[in-house]
Amino acid sequence: MVRARTRAPLQNWITRAGASMLVPFGRGIAPDGTAVRAALTEPWSDGPTAGHITRLIRRQIYGRGKLGLLCARLVAPA
Repeated sequence: MVRARTRAPLQNWITRAGASMLVPFGRGIAPDGTAVRAALTEPWSDGPTAGHITRLIRRQIYGRGKLGLLCARLVAPA
């Protein structure tokens, strides 16, 4: 589905996932079916944004964040 960029077999895949070890994953994406179908067919991607967010989180987690970033993390509500 992802490589072919088609959304037709999505519902069948979710149904088959319900009978396998992927039950939690299938249940998780079922309510977001519209977003999943759009992700399969639309040409846009949030990859660069997600990459920047991941980089910032890793800096915080691994202790490489500067003092301002760490203070903001402590002060800002989670």
